Amino acid sequence: MAVPKSKITKSKRNMRRSHDSLKANAFIEDKETGELHRPHHIDLKTGMYRGRQVLEPKDD
Repeated sequence: MAVPKSKITKSKRNMRRSHDSLKANAFIEDKETGELHRPHHIDLKTGMYRGRQVLEPKDD
């Protein structure tokens, strides 16, 4: 059974947890429409992905 040889300090513990925080989603502006969408995702408003029509445009 693994037993720690010495106590883990608060500093070391918190350094390990520094990557656990939540990050805000990144958004980019579409060059043609000016709409915001996530990078590497389909723009649902236009149905375009990397300059190709992938889905039918959403009608609102």
